[in-house]
Amino acid sequence: MELQELVVVLDKSLASLSGHREALRDLDAAVGDGDLGITVDKGAEAVRQALAESPPETVGTLLRTAGAAFAKANPSTMAALVGAGLLAASKEAGDAAQWDVELAERVGRAAMARIAERGKAELGDKTVLDALAPSLDALHDSPSNPLPAMVSAAERGVEETRDRPGRRGRAAWVGERGSGHPDPGATAYVLFLESLQDSVD
Repeated sequence: MELQELVVVLDKSLASLSGHREALRDLDAAVGDGDLGITVDKGAEAVRQALAESPPETVGTLLRTAGAAFAKANPSTMAALVGAGLLAASKEAGDAAQWDVELAERVGRAAMARIAERGKAELGDKTVLDALAPSLDALHDSPSNPLPAMVSAAERGVEETRDRPGRRGRAAWVGERGSGHPDPGATAYVLFLESLQDSVD
């Protein structure tokens, strides 16, 4: 995929993601402070604006611009984690001028490693990692048609951790009361993948 086509796809995807603000707010309120919807909405709009104002010349620049914009849009833990992950991804992408499956997996795994490090989280802690990791495995295993496989894998990751208490962040504070609720961050990632799929289609 050409870089400018990628920018268009992202713009459409992020516009769609912003529409889930209230659903994510309600979901997050059940296990945290309810600010995830605002974080995702403001972050998505900030990324759209930043990419429109400063069209990237490389994939690395795109990811770095997106990460900085998302992190600055709202002072929340999720914004900081996404920003850190995208910065790591930008370093992995470097001067690449086109987007392909191999690059997507490399930048995805770089972002995941940084998010895990920054959030001091592991698989099974009921965080975004539990959707992100299986989606990247699906990307690797289904390179010819990755997005449907990634969505399904991420959804399974959310469901597999639904009945566990959260172990990180504010979700850990509510303990067992969080059992039975899907992780909000992981759900937001699934919604992003779905919006990407819709935009590409």
